[in-house]
Amino acid sequence: MRALITGGCGFIGTNTADRLAGMGWHVTLYDNFERRGAERNRDWLRSRHAVRIVRADVRDHRNLERVVADGRFDVAIHLASQVAVTTAVKNPRHDFEVNAGGTFNLLEAVRQHSPETIVLNASTNKVYGKLADLHADESATRYELPRLPHGVPETQPLDFHSPYGCSKGAADQYVMDYARIYGLRTVNFRQSCIYGPHQFGMEDQGWVAWFSIAHSLGQPVTVYGTGKQVRDVLHVDDLIDAYIAAIDNIDTVAGMSFNIGGGPHNTISLLELFDLLEAVSGKPVERSLAAWRPGDQPVYISDIRRAEQMLWWTPSRDAQAGVESLWNWVTANRSLFTTERAVAVAS
Repeated sequence: MRALITGGCGFIGTNTADRLAGMGWHVTLYDNFERRGAERNRDWLRSRHAVRIVRADVRDHRNLERVVADGRFDVAIHLASQVAVTTAVKNPRHDFEVNAGGTFNLLEAVRQHSPETIVLNASTNKVYGKLADLHADESATRYELPRLPHGVPETQPLDFHSPYGCSKGAADQYVMDYARIYGLRTVNFRQSCIYGPHQFGMEDQGWVAWFSIAHSLGQPVTVYGTGKQVRDVLHVDDLIDAYIAAIDNIDTVAGMSFNIGGGPHNTISLLELFDLLEAVSGKPVERSLAAWRPGDQPVYISDIRRAEQMLWWTPSRDAQAGVESLWNWVTANRSLFTTERAVAVAS
């Protein structure tokens, strides 16, 4: 099997490449190395596998077409993305060109040069917007959605909110429509909070990793909102299992979208994450509060029943065990983050 992974040296891409290469797949990584940590991930992958690296941008449609035309890929896993709501608000044109334009470029490359290639797209729960029509109850440590005990289903109306929601939502719908109109074998994964090793989390994105890294380095963190925001969290290994399940079942799931996260049994609020980090580290998390950010959802939990039924998939790692494993990886690799922090300050 031959796989193309855009954004292949990012967090999810690195873990996916490691899994597929370990299974004997030929893996090509397409990445512009814009994200900090990408070069570290590339070096780690090269130390383990003979992966091919293409240093390029998904906005370069001609180069992407050449790679797809020459690659004869069985699968393209599209992970290249501008990932932060706050960055999208500051620079919506860049956000649109990467997220909507980059996805369009990949779809067109596959349509024109390799229509048999399976395309898996990493979409986001942000396509559902702020879920303002769903009343959230508030308890001492979290928000809850009593009307949706199983979480948000794929039938929830799309309601793009923020430039990031719009760009990812447009990409999401293009992926579905290219299956309808052109017969491409595409699948959307509307992903909730994914976490795991090789994640260089930032304040704006990747909050489980970001808080773990900052706490490990003894840095105070800022909580935007009340800290009671809830997400269903999913370890990256479980996400990759879902990707592989979609590939194995592509004849029945092509053209579909799946809400993918930890589901209602793997939810955590920011305050509850701090409790976990304090338990594993033995020291308090230094934090301060600030105003809510645009586009933040008070609570989002994925209804994963469609994925469970159609992909024969279910998360295998619970939130507490997953956070503890991430903490162990962060502390074992603390030098990676001190180096990255020095680079960030210098730049």
